[in-house]
Amino acid sequence: MTYAQAIDYLYASQPAFHLVGASAYKPGLDNTYRLMEHLGNPHEQLRAVHVAGTNGKGSTSHLIAAALQEQGYKVGLFTSPHLVDFRERIRISGEMIPKEMVAQFVADNRSFLDEVRPSFFETTMALAFWYFAQQQVDIAVVEVGLGGRLDSTNILIPLLSVITNIGIDHTEFLGDSLARIAEEKAGIMKPNVPCVIGETHPETQDVFLSRARVCEILGEGLETTDCRLWFADQCGYMRKRRLKEAPECQLQGVYQDKNQQTAFVALQVLRNICGVELAKDSIAEGFAQVCTLTGLRGRWEVLSQSPLTICDTGHNGHGIRYVAEQLSRLVTSAPPTSRLHIVLGMVNDKDIDTVLGLLPEDAVYYFTQPATSRALPAEELLRRWQVIRASHLNGGGENARGVLGCSSPNCHPTVREALTAAQEAATADDIIFIGGSNYVVGEVLRVYDL
Repeated sequence: MTYAQAIDYLYASQPAFHLVGASAYKPGLDNTYRLMEHLGNPHEQLRAVHVAGTNGKGSTSHLIAAALQEQGYKVGLFTSPHLVDFRERIRISGEMIPKEMVAQFVADNRSFLDEVRPSFFETTMALAFWYFAQQQVDIAVVEVGLGGRLDSTNILIPLLSVITNIGIDHTEFLGDSLARIAEEKAGIMKPNVPCVIGETHPETQDVFLSRARVCEILGEGLETTDCRLWFADQCGYMRKRRLKEAPECQLQGVYQDKNQQTAFVALQVLRNICGVELAKDSIAEGFAQVCTLTGLRGRWEVLSQSPLTICDTGHNGHGIRYVAEQLSRLVTSAPPTSRLHIVLGMVNDKDIDTVLGLLPEDAVYYFTQPATSRALPAEELLRRWQVIRASHLNGGGENARGVLGCSSPNCHPTVREALTAAQEAATADDIIFIGGSNYVVGEVLRVYDL
């Protein structure tokens, strides 16, 4: 079996959430345990860091992995979704899984996969754990796919659990409030396993404290030595950063401050509580070279300097809020004559109106749709943008477009055509931003990688 045949089989025989959405979601761990038993329970051989959260779990996973790599560990990294190449999901010390290993896994296990019919994510995770165990990684950093409690990765008993933050996303599976979503993500917390919470919030903190009591990792108070629960945003990391004692980072988006904070505290816990040898210099150098070391892409990534062209995978209200803040800073510091061009596409199961309401008003928009069945048609995205802008001005859609400097928002059938239109319209001093979806960013990266 060739690699191409293996990938074709995976996509054809097993539903993939990133392509078809809700119909691919298979909550529960029965299939996963069957897969693991069939493969010899490779998950039981892994020393792992398990990372959940609404946003930032990918960046946080890469930051943790980079620091461990810099220390000299052989580090497995499992994340999703991929942007360009399926093999981005499974890496060891920054190197993607070889094509022949993917082909071997599918060929050797095809009859069992046909029998069990796991989801695309379940199979991909099984492939990762099998590969990590076979290659005898020192430590594996594993990102949760969706939620936590019922996610396939929750079969792990890790060294450390990490929950980056809680925001509104995937409400059809996880609940429609921050507290309910937190309950699902808190499901990765395990008895006697330390846990780091990245961001506290009045609606979620009690959920985590309650789960910590059940798991017996909460002492008499958060400052006591027998406590094994840490809230990263209460640990003084940002104060250290202001004093220039904290490491610089290759990830530049303003939202990455919180991911760095979470990763930094998680690494301290690994060193001080879990007994993982880790020098301060390894953390600093890992953060400084995180993209180079791990292959992370699409996080406020600069694709071109003239015009300044940036892409980012933020795709829900929680993530776009930080993107909008960063864009505002860029525009403020740009020459007075420069314009902001936004290439935007989204999938239909996100809180689209919230995202549109957060994005800059004074910009030229190029609406498009990524090549996935989940894509919202560009024309519908434009229509909803007009409604949002009209409501902001208490006037009609036509008037809104004129007043906001977006006199000709336009639709393009493909991401590549939208990008080309923005490039042709932009001057050297302008700014082009591309985002709204992982799929939009993935298609743009393919263009730039040609």
